[in-house]
Amino acid sequence: MNLKFLISLAITLTLIWALNKSWEVGSIRIPPLGKFLDPAHGFWQNIEPKGFRLPESLNIPGLQQPVTVAFDSIMIPHIFAQNDADLYVAQGYVTAFHRLWQMEFQTHAAAGRLAEILGSGPEDAILNYDRNQRRLGMVYAAENAYRGMEKDPVAKMVAEKYAEGINAYIQSLSYKDLPLEYKILDYKPEEWTMLKSALLLRSMAQTLNSGDKDIQMTNALKLFGKEMLEVLYPDREPMGDPIVDKPGGWNFEPANLNDSVHALPDELIAISGLTTPEPNIGSNNWAVSGSKTQSGYPILCNDPHLSITLPSIWYAIQLNAPGINTMGVSLPGAPGIIIGFNDSIAWGVTNAQRDLVDWYRITFENNKKEKYLLDGEWKDTRKVVEEFTIRGGEVLFDTVVYTHWGPVPYDEHFRAENERKHYAFRWIAHDESEELLTFYKLNRAKNHSDYMSALDHFSSPAQNFVFASVTGDIAMRIQGKFPARKKYEGKFVLDGSRSTQGPIGYIPFEHNVMDKNPERGFVSSANQYPADSTYPYYINAVSYEGHRNRRINNVLREKNNLTVKDMMNLQLDNYSIKAEEILPTLLQAVDETTLSPEEKEAYNSLKVWDYYYHKDAQAPPYFEGWWRNLVVSIWDEIRNDSVSLSYPTSWNTSYLIRTQPDLPFYDVQSTPEKETITDLIRQAFKKSMEEVEAWKKENTKPLRWADYKDTYVEHLTRQAPFSFHVEHGGHGDAVNASSRKHGPSWRMIVSVEPDGPKAFATYPGGQSGNPGSVHYNSMLDRWANGTYFRMLFLRQADQSADRILFSTTLNPK
Repeated sequence: MNLKFLISLAITLTLIWALNKSWEVGSIRIPPLGKFLDPAHGFWQNIEPKGFRLPESLNIPGLQQPVTVAFDSIMIPHIFAQNDADLYVAQGYVTAFHRLWQMEFQTHAAAGRLAEILGSGPEDAILNYDRNQRRLGMVYAAENAYRGMEKDPVAKMVAEKYAEGINAYIQSLSYKDLPLEYKILDYKPEEWTMLKSALLLRSMAQTLNSGDKDIQMTNALKLFGKEMLEVLYPDREPMGDPIVDKPGGWNFEPANLNDSVHALPDELIAISGLTTPEPNIGSNNWAVSGSKTQSGYPILCNDPHLSITLPSIWYAIQLNAPGINTMGVSLPGAPGIIIGFNDSIAWGVTNAQRDLVDWYRITFENNKKEKYLLDGEWKDTRKVVEEFTIRGGEVLFDTVVYTHWGPVPYDEHFRAENERKHYAFRWIAHDESEELLTFYKLNRAKNHSDYMSALDHFSSPAQNFVFASVTGDIAMRIQGKFPARKKYEGKFVLDGSRSTQGPIGYIPFEHNVMDKNPERGFVSSANQYPADSTYPYYINAVSYEGHRNRRINNVLREKNNLTVKDMMNLQLDNYSIKAEEILPTLLQAVDETTLSPEEKEAYNSLKVWDYYYHKDAQAPPYFEGWWRNLVVSIWDEIRNDSVSLSYPTSWNTSYLIRTQPDLPFYDVQSTPEKETITDLIRQAFKKSMEEVEAWKKENTKPLRWADYKDTYVEHLTRQAPFSFHVEHGGHGDAVNASSRKHGPSWRMIVSVEPDGPKAFATYPGGQSGNPGSVHYNSMLDRWANGTYFRMLFLRQADQSADRILFSTTLNPK
């Protein structure tokens, strides 16, 4: 064997090794290039040819009888099974076919396992995200949800069969079939379990119902006093138009009420990185009675506002089996349909906003934290050792201490700013629950009674469920597990050494806020305050929306003979009541004689603005900058680096500017002068001008709201090639609540008619999660342009063959 041969062999073996190994360069992971670039197995295999279709038949383990799946022209699957079990096996299989990577990645994020895939990240950002998820008890919450599923035979069957379908798909995959993201990140899918579905549902609860500001309110109470706190953060802001407005119409004796008030805390709490919920996450829904529609039948509308990402949050699907024929959108990773309709009813959801998180101050016996004080006794803690597998790093073990209130997330090992202070995190979503049963029953509901029965199983995340039926009923029910609170309970941190500081009970479900067939002829919700002032239970929240709700109700009150087209126009409505209410005050404060020509031009465009955030409008960028800079300068006292605080709401800030011209917060703390609100308004206008002028120079294009806002639909991995900029109007305060990265994640309108529902929808993305598929973003332009597709609701699998791309029969294996 000569030397040249040995050198050649060594080089060859080195190349083979190097090309089959994943590398990390900086923060970028390079996939194993040998496999990734292989034409027969690599990323080329993820490019779907035009006209792609599944085989006419597939053999699937777990099925009892054949299942037909018809894919329509926009790749929505219509599943026709002969029994319930097969229906959910097929739903799991088909959903995984389109969205496997997304659903698994989201459950890794929920469970605090991203570092396994991505490494610890720059400055341990990913690892710290994972630790925060575990310390907040996300896995604990999912395990309790899983226990709830296991206890009910129907919920257990649904979750088990759905998991079987996903696993059947996973088992069918070789490397060449893996979704592209697995190849890029170089890992493989693992077995799907019921716990993963529970994690996904709890992840949505975290998005919608884990927000609170107890710690921020405790700090504000200490710094500003109770009187000013009521001015800045009132429990009930007087803008009117609650979800249910029937003064004196609450015909029940409230239970578990106790008017005594807990002693208010007197402390400052320093925990960094606390966030209040994203204000642009919200939703609209409404149902109009047949008395107000041209057709004489109810029309139901829903558009949930969430992060707009790719793959899309929602997956459209039809489920048909004996006793069920329903269509709408599912959450990839959870069985059933979350928002949709069937032959008899339609339903939709918005977030109820209620404060369902409490923080309890804990006194440990000593540094070992094996016991904590409760009612004069030292009680045992429970310690959970969390193990973190870190890609490219060493395993990390982290101990989380649990009390009967819940976990203690922040201590000297994680966000140690508090030194010796500890607080336990109590979250309603930590409890067992039965949400799967709710959707199982809603999907099959025939009338209002069935809808009410289905919602009796729903506790978290609290939602506003809108309803309409072919029998002409419309309804709204705010459903969740709500503590029956004393005044201020849940607004500040509580004393965890006394069990009496916990809830004295829960509001009976039959006392939750609800309404049916109100005289005004419609029901609606847009994340606003739930009930009029005569509702007998104490209600608080991080914040309630104050603008979209009034716009929706104004339009619905004014109009009759409403059509589906009218409802589309309302979902796409870009009008801002916030701008209508505050802009005249701002304009009046400006001294026009001091303006430069450019400032005068902007000022004049604002004077004639009609308050619509249309794509081509020029005034909104000036108003946005003006408002943002004004808010920052008014609340400079609240930008406190040492403790967590939160701004008053947008509605209340506007209200205070208009009604309290002498508020002490108008004086900027960092300057020797004493500013007035007029000073701040003028300064903010100048800053807005500077920002807009800088934008114009940088972008070298005419000023347009769509370009300035720059709506961006981003892939979950934040990979630019898989993400898209779209031109879109709207604003978070408008009914079309579209901001840069949030917006209507699903727009649905259903005319509920006896001869079959007429449904229209659109969403920002497409059915496939594969960036190499034409169905990855096929609906994005349609969503941006405000056009809808007519949903194909089949009674039989072979119906409307002209709108079916292909059909596949799933056979028992």
